[in-house]
Amino acid sequence: MILAHAIALGLVLGFLLFELTGLVAGGLVTPGYFALYFDRPFLMLQALLISAAVLALLRLLARHSILYGRRRFTVAILLGFGLQWLWEALYWNLDLAASRMDALGYIIPGILANEMDRQGIGRTLVSLLLVSCLTRLLLRLLGILP
Repeated sequence: MILAHAIALGLVLGFLLFELTGLVAGGLVTPGYFALYFDRPFLMLQALLISAAVLALLRLLARHSILYGRRRFTVAILLGFGLQWLWEALYWNLDLAASRMDALGYIIPGILANEMDRQGIGRTLVSLLLVSCLTRLLLRLLGILP
């Protein structure tokens, strides 16, 4: 239930940011997920690093193939999923993991990389940080998060 509240608040705040500035906060659901993970910065950093790798691979692939629209988005999601899967395989083999990753690591990097490709890395990260922080604050003020 907390996830539903976080995503709903992130959607509303992301929509307001878009209406006021034209910026997208890293996708529709990304701010809500990030708002829930402020207490686990390693997972947030991991998602951001995988997003950067997805963005680099996406741009490399776009030089050698025709990627646009839905196809580009699908490739970004698949790359994010694959890189997260590879990371977890290495992570578990090195016995570093304390717990398994959840959807933050599989879907969000591709969505985030797609937005970074569309509107720029800086704009996407600043808007994601802003909306995620506001979402987290509202979750706490409403008593949804302790």
